[in-house]
Amino acid sequence: MNKEFQSSHAKMQKSSRREFLEWSGKVAACSALAGVAIPRVHAAEDNTIKLALIGCGGRGSGAVGNAMNSANGPVKLVAMADVVERRLSASHKNLSKQFGDRVDVPKDRQFIGFDAYKKAIDCLGPGDVAMLTNLAGFRPTQLEYAVKKGVNAFMEKSFAPDPPGLRRLIRVGEEAEKKNLKIAAGLQCRHSVNRQELIKRIRDGALGDIQLSRAYRTTGRISLGKKPADKNELLWQIRKFAHFYWVSGGLFAEMDIHQIDELCWLKGALPIAAHGIGGRAANSTDCGQGLDSFSIEWTFADGTKATDVVRYLGNCYNEFATFVHGTKCAAQFSGNVHAGTVRIYKDQRIEKDNIAWEAPKEKFSPWHAEWNVLLDSIRNDRPHNEARQAAESNLADLMGRAAVHSGKVITWDEAMASDFQFCPNIDTMDYDTAPPVQPDADGRYPVPIPGVWSEI
Repeated sequence: MNKEFQSSHAKMQKSSRREFLEWSGKVAACSALAGVAIPRVHAAEDNTIKLALIGCGGRGSGAVGNAMNSANGPVKLVAMADVVERRLSASHKNLSKQFGDRVDVPKDRQFIGFDAYKKAIDCLGPGDVAMLTNLAGFRPTQLEYAVKKGVNAFMEKSFAPDPPGLRRLIRVGEEAEKKNLKIAAGLQCRHSVNRQELIKRIRDGALGDIQLSRAYRTTGRISLGKKPADKNELLWQIRKFAHFYWVSGGLFAEMDIHQIDELCWLKGALPIAAHGIGGRAANSTDCGQGLDSFSIEWTFADGTKATDVVRYLGNCYNEFATFVHGTKCAAQFSGNVHAGTVRIYKDQRIEKDNIAWEAPKEKFSPWHAEWNVLLDSIRNDRPHNEARQAAESNLADLMGRAAVHSGKVITWDEAMASDFQFCPNIDTMDYDTAPPVQPDADGRYPVPIPGVWSEI
């Protein structure tokens, strides 16, 4: 099972793809932000950018580490919010041990509850960053509040579980643009210098006209067991977010948004249609809503194709990579667990003995690079708003998911216009809210049935 898969899902409570790593690389120091407003928490004579962490799981805690280790700091964590007190406390303890007094979050700035994000964001001022790192279902609401308050935002992937949420993100991104706020999205591979170099070479004609791009994410089994009788249903579903569409969009949409974003980036366009097939192994005991196999094809306006093959089963061939084929030759765009493995081949054959050019090892991981860019953009007032790009890649992601789940061809226009929502009352949810899906007598949750299921 690959590292990202283990960290993001098999160990949801303990770690994430953003591991607590000390990054040692340095970048050229940026000039201090001139005329920064006085923060609401404490004076910032040193031009410290304050962070509020909303969602204190491994993913969010790891993102704090990426920010802390950027040479474009200093940054300080001043507020934390979560719906589960235990998760916040564990994150606070680990981060404090790792970063010392740069974690300045006393009890009165540790907030618990479904509205805790507001209290955390209220601790920030102009030039600071709200870190929206919890769950996709809540992302639009929280980003709207951050922008309303005039605060920059970093939002993790994915960005909404259904089209109405993505349209909200696009609208709030436009509002952020008017306010000159910075919004970074957790599609970190966009900041990989190796991928950026290959994109430049592709646009300069090194591969010829792009005919096909193809992504693979096949790895070990991830499944959900039956909920223990003593666990609260709502919090169980939130904790096991990857297995419930209303919370995260589901495992496929949550994880493969990276691969689908790469496919769109390579083509320099958005798809007009998607279709695909998927299913579960015959011996599956998974109680969650997700499938374990997907094969999806997207079509672009010029008729060219992009494909994504996904499988979450043990004892099978595994691959985690993205490739692209032009009329002249092929290239590799991405390697295992988003490594910057970038190569151009002499022809269409993807083999080590056929490499024409290979990018060097990257100095910074993509997760580190995205924070370097965001903090530099804040300090030097550079334009930085990834909201629309993130929402559009996510919509292409949901097109593929809907095509597999429904057994139909799903068009871009259908997806963008759809009013379907998994949880229409998510903005007003509290601890007493019943989740929108419930288990059957065997503890299993509803699973898509092609030809019957509809989500667009």
